[in-house]
Amino acid sequence: MKLSIATVLASLAATVAIAGEPSSYYSRMIFSDDFSSNSFGPRWGHYKSGSVVKDGMLVGITPEGSDHSAVDSIKFPAERDLEVAVKFRFVSAKAKSFNVWFDDNTYKGSHAGHICSVSVSPTAVNIGDAKTGNFRNDIYDKKKAPGGLNAEEKAMLQAKNKSLPVKLALQDWHSLVIHTKADDVEVSLDGKVVGSFKSEGVAHDHKTLVSLTTNPVDVNYDDFSIKGTGPAPAKP
Repeated sequence: MKLSIATVLASLAATVAIAGEPSSYYSRMIFSDDFSSNSFGPRWGHYKSGSVVKDGMLVGITPEGSDHSAVDSIKFPAERDLEVAVKFRFVSAKAKSFNVWFDDNTYKGSHAGHICSVSVSPTAVNIGDAKTGNFRNDIYDKKKAPGGLNAEEKAMLQAKNKSLPVKLALQDWHSLVIHTKADDVEVSLDGKVVGSFKSEGVAHDHKTLVSLTTNPVDVNYDDFSIKGTGPAPAKP
């Protein structure tokens, strides 16, 4: 039976769509931790963090008086596209938000090698291109300098960030899944896509670190995982 061109194209489109599904695209486990050991494993790194693992979960704690939010991180060989999943809950009103950061610790063009981030609070999910936005070295320095940013720079930064409204109750556990693919970040909460954001900095092909940043306390985390795509990168 001879198939029409339309039928063939529809079949190819369906095949491509199936091949692009996250469950198949992000198939390689880079790291996972369910915190059942009640201690941080050797791969965890920390910066100005008082976080602890107890009762089968990571308890995010920024030490009192600290000048930086608690950072708990995992390093790995360079990747472009990643899936990061974590369960979380805001324990009290002291928990303002947490960030999932995607960084390149070898990149010198942005503060701390920041590439992109997803910030979650009880009322919003914020996605940001840090590499070409708020943490680009010249922008980061100018924000702290007398006079600050000009109108053009402020307008540019608005295009480098996207805010999505949500409503998350205290004490309830939620599941967060973040996908980066080329220049796109997609965020899902509790199995539903909240939204996505495209920006050039996200496409940075040398992401080497993912971290949880707790702002400032009373955020619990569980079932944290990082997945990559395709075969593992070749060792240098």
